[in-house]
Amino acid sequence: MRILYVLFAVLFFLFQATPGFADLGPPPADTLACRAQGGFCQLLNCPPVFSVSGSCQGGQLKCCTRIPRA
Repeated sequence: MRILYVLFAVLFFLFQATPGFADLGPPPADTLACRAQGGFCQLLNCPPVFSVSGSCQGGQLKCCTRIPRA
């Protein structure tokens, strides 16, 4: 049973500093434009009260903004 605690501790310390999740600089221009419109980036379809208004991350994601009320 002690081996599980040791294994958990080792895995915890190994995955604390996972390579590949470093800050890679400023976000792309389309992502900044989406955020300036009050939108957010999403991989899948936008939620029901939001519509697609552009792209994010260089065209890989969708920019979702709230549908204006009439």
